[in-house]
Amino acid sequence: MMKSYIQNETYEGNDFTHEGFICGEYEGCKFSNCTFSKIDLSGAVFTDCDFVHCDLSMSTLHGTAFREVRFSNCKLLGLHFDDCNGFSLDFQFESCLINFASFFKLKISGTQFKDCNLEKVDFMETDLSKSVFKNCDLKSAVFERTNLEGADFRSAYNFLIDPEINRIQKAKFTTQNITGLLSKYKILIE
Repeated sequence: MMKSYIQNETYEGNDFTHEGFICGEYEGCKFSNCTFSKIDLSGAVFTDCDFVHCDLSMSTLHGTAFREVRFSNCKLLGLHFDDCNGFSLDFQFESCLINFASFFKLKISGTQFKDCNLEKVDFMETDLSKSVFKNCDLKSAVFERTNLEGADFRSAYNFLIDPEINRIQKAKFTTQNITGLLSKYKILIE
């Protein structure tokens, strides 16, 4: 069956939980104030698309492709980005709520997270090299066998990263947030 190809369309205030979502290839599209909550987005392809003030929480992402996609002020709770199509996977996040999501084993080097809440996010075995976590809350996020080389955590907070089980060469931290690297040693830093 042939997938729909939609280019340069703007969707404003669509509630796809009631309208239904057409699985297809979307290029250069903008989704603003749209609801995709618990929608099956499996197999959809989004290229050079913007999601602004959208709710994609608990959506199914089996084989979904995000290529040069920007999420701004979106609610992305419980998403399994690790189920996405890994080919050319590229997205950026600004002012998003991404709690309980999984990026397990993804290669997403250089990803930008700005002003995001990333509580209890699974970053196990993820390649986050050269990624930026600007002013992000990483409370209870899991970093294990994660490549964080060259990543920028200078304004991130509430993270716990074990340097012995993660690659952190040339990662950037500040003296204010370095306790997130040393907490397992139960030392006092004043």
